[in-house]
Amino acid sequence: MIRLFRNSKKLVLLSLIGLVSVLGHQNKLMAQNDDKTLLGAGSTFIYPLFSKMFSEYNQKTGIQVNYQSIGSGGGILQLTNKTVDFGATDGPLNEEQAKKIGVPALHIPMASGAVVITYNLPGVKAHLNLTPDIIAGIYLGKIKQWNDPQIVSINRGISIPAFPILVTHRSDGSGTTNIFTNYLSKVNPEWSSKVGSGGAVNWPAGLGGKGNEGVAGLVKQTPGAIGYVELIYALQNKMDYALVKNKKGRFILPSLTSVTAAGNINLPADAKIFLTDTEAADGYPICGFTWALIYKEQNYNGRTAARATTLLKLLWWNIHEGQQYTTPLNYAPLSKQALQVAEKILKSATYNGNSILK
Repeated sequence: MIRLFRNSKKLVLLSLIGLVSVLGHQNKLMAQNDDKTLLGAGSTFIYPLFSKMFSEYNQKTGIQVNYQSIGSGGGILQLTNKTVDFGATDGPLNEEQAKKIGVPALHIPMASGAVVITYNLPGVKAHLNLTPDIIAGIYLGKIKQWNDPQIVSINRGISIPAFPILVTHRSDGSGTTNIFTNYLSKVNPEWSSKVGSGGAVNWPAGLGGKGNEGVAGLVKQTPGAIGYVELIYALQNKMDYALVKNKKGRFILPSLTSVTAAGNINLPADAKIFLTDTEAADGYPICGFTWALIYKEQNYNGRTAARATTLLKLLWWNIHEGQQYTTPLNYAPLSKQALQVAEKILKSATYNGNSILK
């Protein structure tokens, strides 16, 4: 009898667990089938902006957007598995990711951001100047002292201490690393051949920290350290960061204005481009877009035309009215060129082969 009672309790417990699982699955299906609730996932970088945009949009339209800040890779995976309406990523789909999706996916620019070179040099108050060759030389482990002649020669009037350089980098895969290594691959042939670019690479030198906070912690704790973080993070944490020489030979301070300027160039029709090493004379050279990812053909998995229309209207609002929330949150708004390209991309989305946005 006692054994039977214990078994009965186990059966009840298993039944309850099963019921919770079923209810969770049902809630998920309800969210997917409710044309006034959209699901998104991906980039952590864009999360604060999306939170503000989606809150404002909900007040205006009643449309609810549930966004999971799980990283660009996670957003791409969830879109691939068709469990969300849109993904968000700081790097465009690579060949392998596009192959797994298997059908055309659209990259719609939402905003842009910069990766800044931050450092800890006690007594140095001014922004340092850095060139592409110096940055690559430091991260290749070739330039080891802050008072190296290459650094001193372009920073006249600044007393640079003779600290050894401690290189820091991200230990986790990230869109920030993707932008930074893409830049280094463009400006330095040795980096391109030995290291390459991507969300995670085999670093030739330095210590790794997880996330922006990990890199920032290493830099703040160590005189002589250098690292790379997102501009937003540097501004919020009052970190020192450098001007970087761009393709036109100008030393550019990373700012919302110089990041927007970097995107004011001739962009490819699909917007799949890093803004690194920009041709824009006033553009900061280490920056990139954050994209929303959707399927070009929206009739899949039983989706309704109404749901597809709701999604497209949301994204259209993001690149127009929603841009007013970028600057207050330290994001760079889309340039005129980027906006025009984003509009054309959204207008190419279809339902049963017919354009959704007229």
